[in-house]
Amino acid sequence: MISRKYHKIVFSFFMALFMSGVMSFAISIFNVGMVANIIAIWLQAWSFAFFIAFPTIITISPIVHKLVSLVLDEESDS
Repeated sequence: MISRKYHKIVFSFFMALFMSGVMSFAISIFNVGMVANIIAIWLQAWSFAFFIAFPTIITISPIVHKLVSLVLDEESDS
């Protein structure tokens, strides 16, 4: 298995994989409909989307973590 020290990279990989897959499928259906070659269209869109999504998640996730920390209240021990 992969060492836990690579958690952020592995998490980013799977997040990018699943999100780019779902979004590219939805957008492909929206743009061209359920045509005969939708799987080929989707896979091409997915491969492109993944190569954009993965480095974006790696780059943006620290900023998002900081924003979430600013928005959420600190839990107090009551």
